[in-house]
Amino acid sequence: MKITIYQKPVCTTCRQVYALLKESGVDFDAVNYYIEPISKSKLKELLSKMGMSAAELLRKKEPLYKEMKLAEKNLSEDEIIDLMTANPDLMQRPIIEKGGKAILARPAERIKEIL
Repeated sequence: MKITIYQKPVCTTCRQVYALLKESGVDFDAVNYYIEPISKSKLKELLSKMGMSAAELLRKKEPLYKEMKLAEKNLSEDEIIDLMTANPDLMQRPIIEKGGKAILARPAERIKEIL
């Protein structure tokens, strides 16, 4: 089963996970979601596979999170997903998908759970 990494290539953790995947010799696809945006339906699917809510995937230390005052808003799951698809910086990363499972690979060593 092929592995897909959804990443921001300049992100330190993403680079670490990418290197671990390369070292392991597994076949994988890398998706820079700034160039190939994750659709709303795909993000919902990934959240389901990770067993996470959209709120759990938010990058709460991201300047944009603070600028948008998201902590003060009571947003629905759909509203948060819409915000993350429109503003990928709001999404924690990297997300690793393999078949029916996906993980948020933070810290990078979590990649071992899916290999």
